[in-house]
Amino acid sequence: MKTLSKWVEFNPRVELERGQEYPFVGMERLKPGSRYVESNEVRAFSGGGARFKFGDTLFARITPCLENGKIAQFAGPPDSCGFGSTEFFVFRARVGLADPSFIYYLSHTDLVRKTALNSMVGASGRQRADIAALRDLAIDLPEPDVQERIGGLLSRYDDLITANSAQMVLLEESVRLTFREWFVNLRFPGCSQGWYGEEIPEGWTRRPISQLLDVNPKTSFEKNRLYPFVPMQSLSETSMLIDTVEERVVQGGAKFQNSDTLLARITPCLENGKTGFVQFLTEDAPMASGSTEFIVLRGVLVSPYWVYCLAREDSFRKHVIGSMVGSDGRQRVNTKCFDSYYAFQPPPEIMNAFDEVVSPMFSQVENLAKMNRDLKICRDELLPRLMSGAIRV
Repeated sequence: MKTLSKWVEFNPRVELERGQEYPFVGMERLKPGSRYVESNEVRAFSGGGARFKFGDTLFARITPCLENGKIAQFAGPPDSCGFGSTEFFVFRARVGLADPSFIYYLSHTDLVRKTALNSMVGASGRQRADIAALRDLAIDLPEPDVQERIGGLLSRYDDLITANSAQMVLLEESVRLTFREWFVNLRFPGCSQGWYGEEIPEGWTRRPISQLLDVNPKTSFEKNRLYPFVPMQSLSETSMLIDTVEERVVQGGAKFQNSDTLLARITPCLENGKTGFVQFLTEDAPMASGSTEFIVLRGVLVSPYWVYCLAREDSFRKHVIGSMVGSDGRQRVNTKCFDSYYAFQPPPEIMNAFDEVVSPMFSQVENLAKMNRDLKICRDELLPRLMSGAIRV
């Protein structure tokens, strides 16, 4: 039994030049359950913040990020370095003594996380872990070759999750581009040219979207029965996926069914892009409820895929955001705004053709998401057994 500091460098020194630009990683980039984090911006280094290199583990030290499991490995070119939030601890495997992948997975174990949680001090809501508690943690680790095998086995799960996630991004981009070409630019199959403000094509009409879809439609449910429940944090800012689903007895809030689109109606969730497409419900539970801050959109004269794509369009979102009323920080959408936003309604044959193209993409996104959920369950069940030696590799 030796202290963890024998195997891990805590907040190791990284030489960065003041005034120079480097990749920056904010706390919001870390997603619980996702191993890798990449920078999506560069900033001039002014001397503050955590510093790290490729392969280092970033470990949130502040509440509630630590409780939520914000832990990730910095990814990028092998020789890359960067800086980020001051609320990160940085762990680096000591060369020849520890494997970087193993140290990342070790940081997810109850032994490390609970030690960090039990060391937290500070005012309520802003408590921070004490790095000394982790440095001095008594622990026994296997030899480096065993660490490497354990890290490699668990990495296979995360590598497949990462590949699936990348494929889902491409599928969603394809769906949205198809919608934009067909229904915004009017470059649909069989047309001779796009729409440039002249007369719209034959068979098409321009209507307020309140005539094309239902806003907050009524959905029947049984009282005193558990149903799936979707909280606001389960909606993605960038994709159709709906993440963690709970179970609750239906009381208030939004009620919806498969093929409905959920749109956040409150600031800043709407501005941040929180939108989802419901396709996880089953025959046994065909209805779900969710946050009171959802607007439910259901197609009437247009398909559900069309509705979701519209909800992701920049012009539509700007219009809806512009309708928000209320006190600062708690503004909400005025649903009358759907009467004043106009969109093109295609003839049935064009709508059907669009559905035939994008429906398999929506289904594939959901299937890949389900596969990722299953992979995460298997990985998380293997993790403590491998780390404890209950399963040998």
